[in-house]
Amino acid sequence: MSNKFDVVVIGGGPGGYVAAIRAAQLGLKAACIEKWLDKESKPRLGGTCLNVGCIPSKALLDSSQKYHDTKESNSVHGISVSDIAIDVDAMIDRKDKIVNQLTSGITGLFKANGVTSFEGFGKVLANKKVEFTAHDGTVSIIDAENVILATGSIPINIPPAPRTGDIIVDNVGALEFRAIPKRLGVIGAGVIGLELGSVWARLGSEVVVLEAQDSFLSLCDQDLAKEAAKIFKKQKLDIRLGARVTGSQINGEEVEVTYLDAKGEEQKQTFDKLIVAVGRKPFTEGCFSDDSGVKLDERGFVFVDEQCRTSVPGVFAVGDIVRGPMLAHKASEEGVMVADIIAGHKAQLNYDCVPSVIYTHPELAWVGKNEQELKAEGVKYKVGKFPFAASGRAMAANDTDGFVKMIACEETDRILGCHIIGGHAADLIAQAVIAMEFGSTAEDIALTVFAHPTVSEAVHEAALAVNGHAIHMANRKKR
Repeated sequence: MSNKFDVVVIGGGPGGYVAAIRAAQLGLKAACIEKWLDKESKPRLGGTCLNVGCIPSKALLDSSQKYHDTKESNSVHGISVSDIAIDVDAMIDRKDKIVNQLTSGITGLFKANGVTSFEGFGKVLANKKVEFTAHDGTVSIIDAENVILATGSIPINIPPAPRTGDIIVDNVGALEFRAIPKRLGVIGAGVIGLELGSVWARLGSEVVVLEAQDSFLSLCDQDLAKEAAKIFKKQKLDIRLGARVTGSQINGEEVEVTYLDAKGEEQKQTFDKLIVAVGRKPFTEGCFSDDSGVKLDERGFVFVDEQCRTSVPGVFAVGDIVRGPMLAHKASEEGVMVADIIAGHKAQLNYDCVPSVIYTHPELAWVGKNEQELKAEGVKYKVGKFPFAASGRAMAANDTDGFVKMIACEETDRILGCHIIGGHAADLIAQAVIAMEFGSTAEDIALTVFAHPTVSEAVHEAALAVNGHAIHMANRKKR
């Protein structure tokens, strides 16, 4: 096998495997290096997202929601059942089956597209050479015309709560519980903490979420954050803000956590399991030789321009190791952009139109600017909101929590952002993303025909409400 390629991708996650496939589709000789080994020490493509992130967490979220609906909610539909039970082993096994199916699918896609797969660790050397270390320790050098770094991210550990066996765990360990913990602690009220906390709360765990920040979900629109906090409280997620963890002590099969509350007073809480979900950091340690020329910042992120070029010509970086949100879809589209550029095409990713989602129930999803950002920038804007409680389709589904909020420029009517909390928010937000990608105004959406009855009509009504024309709710009178 020749060890010379047009493109060598280091990392087989959503950024890396997509970049490799796209490069191969464009006629380039492409290779992908991935070090991941599964629980049985078998090589797996897909990175964090498919193996221990996006996909397995959604499998557990869906399984737990079906159990919760069967136990708590379906009686409103006239469905009565008794002796409800959850087989946690079966739920985890189903999750593993989905992961195996999807990761094996990437292997098949590599074969179909002619991508060469290397199983082991890749390191960027000077002059665009890549040092490849196989799992058996064998080292070889791969020559590359272009290198794409897509090594992803890893969980941040905190000294007060070091991972310990299966009692203090990160997101990976939280996906492997084989029994429902009676008392579950979660450090961090971000995306991962809320999603994993939701899974086990639905199954009966008493969940306490300790968040060091004084504000809840500070990065999203505060209308969404306030609504989410209210709903999560009803769901018995005990979210404690301003709670800074200072220590932990394992006593047999439980852990005692010490933290300072919002008043600065020391508190103690005992849990059966503790999930540490305080964020992630770029995985770049050991990925470059000293003379590679690739520049990093003090936090380990790779410096890149708007088209993901590093400081070395022909070397690119995408995904969680570069600026911007750590999102699988952002990484994938950066991978496509870079492959297109290497193949000689003009390409650019519109970073203003990258959606974000939290897959709790209800889901939170948003794209573009939120109100606090626009106020800080001094931009004049107008807002339209429509509640799912006024949606006939949402009523029929017994899923009326939340709303759609659309923000448009006061002068041009162009959509600046859209923020949704409710059932199917993750899917509904795509309508706003498409509209913003084409530079649409609120009026453009207002003049578009939406099928009835659908929850999508809430997007339509929010667009109408921007200019005071909502049909299925009373409009606010202009001051």
